[in-house]
Amino acid sequence: MCGAEIPQWMDRLFEGLDDHPETRQLVAATVAAEMCRKLYAGGTRHFHFYTLNRAELSYAICHLLGKRPATRQAKNAD
Repeated sequence: MCGAEIPQWMDRLFEGLDDHPETRQLVAATVAAEMCRKLYAGGTRHFHFYTLNRAELSYAICHLLGKRPATRQAKNAD
């Protein structure tokens, strides 16, 4: 509706996944994490995810990037 286009390579990744929401989420998280890695390598240091109230997607992206919640031991050490 806004005129934005999805690249063909990305469209192909999601092809056939209409009835497989879990797989769609795995693909989405992987694509987003890879984009973040490339942006980070190019100098970007701050990210904001719009995931339409799907916190699990942001959590998965952060996990793939190595950003994880502090463990109980780490919290107690502070």
